[in-house]
Amino acid sequence: MKKQFLRFLTIGSVITAFAFVSCNSDDNIADKGENKQNEERWITIAGAKPSDVPGNGSGGTVLYSVSESEAKNPNREIRVFEDGFNVRSERTARLQVSEDGNTLFNIAYAGDNGGEFSNYSIEGGNNFVEFGAKVSIAEYAGTAPRWAKLFDGDKTGVAVSVTRPAPNEGDYQYTRGEATVVSLDLQNAEILTYEQYELPLTPEEEIEGYHIFRLDSPVLNKAKNKLIIGTWMGKTDPNTGESDSNSFDRLNAKSVVVDYPSLKNPKVITSENANGDTSGYRSFNSFLADDGNIYQATQRDVNGSKILRINQNNEYDNSYVLSLDDALGVTDSYIESWRYVGNGVALVMYTHSGSALSSLSNQEQSFIAQVNLFNKTATQLDLPYDVDLYMFQNQGFAVVGDEVYFTFAPVGKDGNIYIFNSKTGEVTKGAKLINEPGNHFIGTF
Repeated sequence: MKKQFLRFLTIGSVITAFAFVSCNSDDNIADKGENKQNEERWITIAGAKPSDVPGNGSGGTVLYSVSESEAKNPNREIRVFEDGFNVRSERTARLQVSEDGNTLFNIAYAGDNGGEFSNYSIEGGNNFVEFGAKVSIAEYAGTAPRWAKLFDGDKTGVAVSVTRPAPNEGDYQYTRGEATVVSLDLQNAEILTYEQYELPLTPEEEIEGYHIFRLDSPVLNKAKNKLIIGTWMGKTDPNTGESDSNSFDRLNAKSVVVDYPSLKNPKVITSENANGDTSGYRSFNSFLADDGNIYQATQRDVNGSKILRINQNNEYDNSYVLSLDDALGVTDSYIESWRYVGNGVALVMYTHSGSALSSLSNQEQSFIAQVNLFNKTATQLDLPYDVDLYMFQNQGFAVVGDEVYFTFAPVGKDGNIYIFNSKTGEVTKGAKLINEPGNHFIGTF
């Protein structure tokens, strides 16, 4: 379908530099924010409040920022939920932070302001200063858009969505929602372009009711001329035209490739090595690695989560597959969130068959592993695991050079920031995270 309209929206000027000065110990941290050394980066911690079920994260998002040295200090206590900043979002906000850690980009998820884009200057503690106009992209991508900041020097964000199609009338032919891809210029503060189109599968797949149910986790290829977008597959019952509630055979994993920056010419590519979805949940699910290839995780895979490779021709490399089951010696693994760090190394949050079930959140316990994508090995990190540890909603890992900061705390219980060194494999305990009943931490940025 051809693009119907295009609007340029002024979001406001982007702040390009932030000055930080030292302060004395008498300063009110909760009111004024925490200062840091000039060479340090802010580490922003995100927490999610529940609505009615502990750990569901549907009650809003709270933020608090500290310096790197404070994040590394195990004697430092951080009370995100007591002292933090409530970011605008009815449910869990979809957060992105600039590479230097100084600017927060947020698109509110659901509610009256769902789809609303905001910028915040991060100034330490609970001091997040909004700047520029608030702009809604709901008209383009709905009130609950899924989006990601491209790894292009904080220049561009891309939001994606698929409408839920109405049931077919008469003889069933296919189910297709209308996909929308929107690019947002973060530097010049305007919506660049958007495209809408149907995303057909093969006739054989469509006549059986298969269709793309969700898009998420766009990533830019090495040549910067294609976007690869993950998919979540659904199925319609051809006999009724309604969503198929029965179990069904899964199709092989798929992604959508579009031209960049035009967002035109969508193409569906298919892997031979997995049958899981490739959309992730609320975090990045595909990464451009040092070797120039894109690595992509799967979820809901019949034989456990895989990591696939998309080559520089923007096709699945069917000679490569990393099975998390095989690498860790588990069964029915599920990659909940992950982050590529560099030099082939990634951190993976996951669960697997036989994991303890939390009586608090009714979710399976999570774990964290160090994974080497190049030699296909994985090792579970030695951490104080707990049955209530729940990382399915994790959104962020703060990568600063060779170090990765991540939150580690069970639902409703205190925990810590931990720091992983991607070169040495060493894990050190950082600041203590003070929790509250039903709440959980959803990442660092």
